[in-house]
Amino acid sequence: MARVRLHHLQAAKNEGRKFAMLTAYDTMMAGIFDSCGIEVLLVGDSAANTVMGYSSTLPITMEEMVVFAKSVTSGARRALVVCDLPFGSYEVSPEQAVASAVKLMKEGGVHAVKLEGGQYFVPHVRALVAAGVPVMAHIGFTPQSEHALGGYRVQGRGEAGQGLVADARALEAAGAFAVLMEMVPTEAALLVDESLSVPTVGIGAGGATTGQVLVWQDMLGLGSGKSARFVKKYADLRTVVAGAVSAYHSEVLDGSFPATEHGFGQ
Repeated sequence: MARVRLHHLQAAKNEGRKFAMLTAYDTMMAGIFDSCGIEVLLVGDSAANTVMGYSSTLPITMEEMVVFAKSVTSGARRALVVCDLPFGSYEVSPEQAVASAVKLMKEGGVHAVKLEGGQYFVPHVRALVAAGVPVMAHIGFTPQSEHALGGYRVQGRGEAGQGLVADARALEAAGAFAVLMEMVPTEAALLVDESLSVPTVGIGAGGATTGQVLVWQDMLGLGSGKSARFVKKYADLRTVVAGAVSAYHSEVLDGSFPATEHGFGQ
């Protein structure tokens, strides 16, 4: 099947259709999501939390993101693969942003990048697009700025919603092909979506956006502890995996694995 391209996402926006986006960090899961028809795979800097065990997304490096990107692009045959620019790889200047994005595209094989921030990053987005790099913008709650924002807090409530609209319009004008909104009120997300010609993607932003994205470990119930309000668990993989591993452990200890059928004859 043909690769999902930017114009396919734009057509969804134009025609009032939806698309789905999931994070992915490895070849096997990318292949599964791809085969299920997921239109966009995000090589998220959330790998810092879900794969590497960090308490935030800040420590993950460009070199680590390239490895995750390679793994995902080798498993995705149809989906559009977008990769986060990690913290510290684009903020200094538009030139730094272009150099980082080129690295992710050349070495990681991704098709587009995502960066966090509002109007301040308009020159960065403009430079990236001019260099041939498709850009998904990310506004609302931006995890890389969690310390500046005072932690994980909903953004854009009340009059601040107009600031989201202004940011989104500026980023669209700079050339962003889509705008992702995280943890913003449903009403604010609707205002942004109605103000833009390009597709919007939501995570904790209600149902008005063209696309939705979730972290796959959250969506499939692999983590422990309380989930964010915007997460729907479609499976309980933590229980399934723990049950299978416990069974394996028990069978190794009692000698029932490996059985005769798991060995080789002369």
